[in-house]
Amino acid sequence: MTAAAPIVTLIVPGRDIAAFAPAAVDSLRAQTEQRWRAILIDDGSTDDTGAVFAEAAAADGRFQTIHHEASRGLGAARNAGLEHVDTPYLGFLDGDDVLLPDALARMTGTLERTGSDFVAAAYVRSRPRGDAYVAGRVQPWVAAATSPERLGTTLAAHPHAVSNIVAWSKVSRTGFWQDLRFPEGVAYEDQVVAQSMYTRAHAFDVIPDVVVHWRLRADGTSITQSRARLTVLRDYLAALRGGISVLREAGARDAVIARLELILAMDVAPLREIADTHPDPSYAAEVDAFVRELHALPEFADASPDPDIAAALAW
Repeated sequence: MTAAAPIVTLIVPGRDIAAFAPAAVDSLRAQTEQRWRAILIDDGSTDDTGAVFAEAAAADGRFQTIHHEASRGLGAARNAGLEHVDTPYLGFLDGDDVLLPDALARMTGTLERTGSDFVAAAYVRSRPRGDAYVAGRVQPWVAAATSPERLGTTLAAHPHAVSNIVAWSKVSRTGFWQDLRFPEGVAYEDQVVAQSMYTRAHAFDVIPDVVVHWRLRADGTSITQSRARLTVLRDYLAALRGGISVLREAGARDAVIARLELILAMDVAPLREIADTHPDPSYAAEVDAFVRELHALPEFADASPDPDIAAALAW
């Protein structure tokens, strides 16, 4: 019997994630919606990531591999994958995370019903505990973006959607990406892209279903766990600034306020805490300059950080 044509492509980049990649690959094989293909991109790994990806492709024709001899960064890796998508829908999965079994069925099914440009779903952080990973709860900022279900909505109707900034909790119509690409050579490359998606969409869907377990690494080597590095901080602040600029340029005032509220609750206090003990005074100077910029924005007067979000960071 001829296999059904794929309807969705997952772009799966990874660098030096050999310990994590098998679970990511297995989570694709376990999808209840089997009409998928995946582009596995080994971004210049020095471990066995490339071998894991190659083995997956040899065993299952739905996997395609791309190998970069030297690392080009996550943005460039995702962009390389975008050039090979020929299905109606596309999504992203980082090679160290896992997709829940009904994720693709739920997201593609939603888009088939609504005709929206993309669908954004919930996700949870998964932390190492012994030899396993344990998933946490949906955090309040994720819930604010994705719950309750809203179909065919817009940024004007749902400004808190901008709290969901990750690339890997969404599935889009492939045509929506015709002139949309990730910044290259920087970290936090998905933040500006996410805000561009919200401002460009004619309509999008949000659903409360958890579709991804975002696995935090025990050794603290992921980008989101490296904000004490000055170079990472600069990319991080540039991404925050860029996302705000996209929203302001689109005239999305309520979305700017929602974004500021989240940054004030979720980002500023932890960065100041790092700055208080950082050996390089440039770190504190960068954080202070960013906070002054936020205060200078006209929308700042109407932004009030959510105490529930700040409290959730202690989890």
